[in-house]
Amino acid sequence: MRNWRLAANLARFLVTTSCIFPPLNNYFQRGFLMARSHFSSQALVLIVISIAINMIGGQLASMVKLPIFLDSIGTLISAVLLGPVIGMLTGLLTNLLWGLLTDPIAAAFAPVAMVIGLVAGWLARAGWFRTLPKVVVSGVIITLAVTVVAVPLRTALFGGVTGSGADLFVAWMHSMGQNLVESVAITVIGANLVDKILTAVIVWLLLRQLPIRTTRHFPAMAAVR
Repeated sequence: MRNWRLAANLARFLVTTSCIFPPLNNYFQRGFLMARSHFSSQALVLIVISIAINMIGGQLASMVKLPIFLDSIGTLISAVLLGPVIGMLTGLLTNLLWGLLTDPIAAAFAPVAMVIGLVAGWLARAGWFRTLPKVVVSGVIITLAVTVVAVPLRTALFGGVTGSGADLFVAWMHSMGQNLVESVAITVIGANLVDKILTAVIVWLLLRQLPIRTTRHFPAMAAVR
């Protein structure tokens, strides 16, 4: 019964979002058409590898109860190299697959993963992955975008508790007299600020080390070097 209620709430959230932000529909349609026209075997391989990286990092963080997530490294790689739409698709597929295989809660946070890919792709196109200071700022911007989506999801669907290491901070903040929404918001910002800055820096360092014979397949690498 809980799974059906979760699915219904998630569907309602997605429908509401699409109604509130109709201009995004046109952007997504144009983006998917562009992505399809430029799709290649290299892009497909990169998406698969990125999904694997996401799941391995996220599973590791979950197993050892780290207060960070490490589940969007692959999403940022795809977003920087292939653009915001492919980054968004990578995040979506990661969470759906993860939800089917190991953790149903992950599927509920698919909108968060999509926002990460979308914003990271936008930032990369705008040149915010060229230097380390800009990469750090990009991590902060991604954190703010994630917070807007993650806090309502985490609060409404799970009461602030998702089984991650960050739950300890939610419980502590709540015990200190903060209401649930404030406790979740502070925890989400704190955990994601560390996680997304660290993730952005890791991706930036990794991509800058790729050999020319690899990066020539991805013209967007010009946004990193």
